[in-house]
Amino acid sequence: MSRALLFAGQGAQKVGMGRSLHEHSAIARALYEEASCVLGWDLARVSFEGPEAELTQTRVCQPALFVHGLALHALLREQGRLAEAKYALGLSLGEITALTAAGAFDFATGLRVVGERGRLMQLACEQSSGTMASIIGEEREKVAALCGEFDVEMANLNCPGQIVISGDKVKIGAAVGAARERGMRKVIPLNVAGAYHSRLMEPARAAFAAFLEKIPVARPGLTVFTNTTGRPVSEPHEIRAALARQVVSPVLWEDCMRQAAAAGVTGFWELGPGGVLAGLARRTNRDWPVQSFAEFADLAA
Repeated sequence: MSRALLFAGQGAQKVGMGRSLHEHSAIARALYEEASCVLGWDLARVSFEGPEAELTQTRVCQPALFVHGLALHALLREQGRLAEAKYALGLSLGEITALTAAGAFDFATGLRVVGERGRLMQLACEQSSGTMASIIGEEREKVAALCGEFDVEMANLNCPGQIVISGDKVKIGAAVGAARERGMRKVIPLNVAGAYHSRLMEPARAAFAAFLEKIPVARPGLTVFTNTTGRPVSEPHEIRAALARQVVSPVLWEDCMRQAAAAGVTGFWELGPGGVLAGLARRTNRDWPVQSFAEFADLAA
């Protein structure tokens, strides 16, 4: 068995996530306590109690998902269950969690990277007027043509037939209207704070790139696939460049998963809330074995 670990991106968060890990594990409690010290605010309280509006904020949910994923990773390691884990992948924000699990960052450094990414992205959202929409059941080429016509961008290519577009609110509205008029079967405007993974995030990308230049990065001990190309990334300068570029680039999640399978992955473990990545995996290839871990009870399975 050659296993890949999957880490969630923004949108998977939910109030209460990680509470059972904190209650039953000293290792998890220590991570949450360290996170609150690094961040300067009580991550455990917001993760476990909300309110949802606060947890959903970009600057909050990104570190919350990061710590939750790594708490699960720490418990699986404590149980001696990670010997077969050779690969790590993360969707958007989750790529930093994957890199930290693989040893490219230590926990505190990875958390600082996530915190700064979330802060800069939230600031870019507040300084622009952007949004996103999901288009279900259409081919990449057709969605790409729509984006070109309305001057918006493909932001997430999650699995076959599930693509998210991103850009200026007026332009996304026009693209959504045209898509429906042209018979695209399912077009869903998303309730998000901004146009993630589009050129409206350029101020965040530039500032994040400058921030990353000062961050120590090690070669990861696992093979990590980057969202920007779908291919492995290992050299520190490549990791920095990929993380900065990802802020304005489409997330090629389907490509990452297919490349991992082609590299020899025979099973996937999702470490995060909601089972979102497991669902995307099954819609990509029903034959891929996928197991999800979100709370303490799952670790006994």
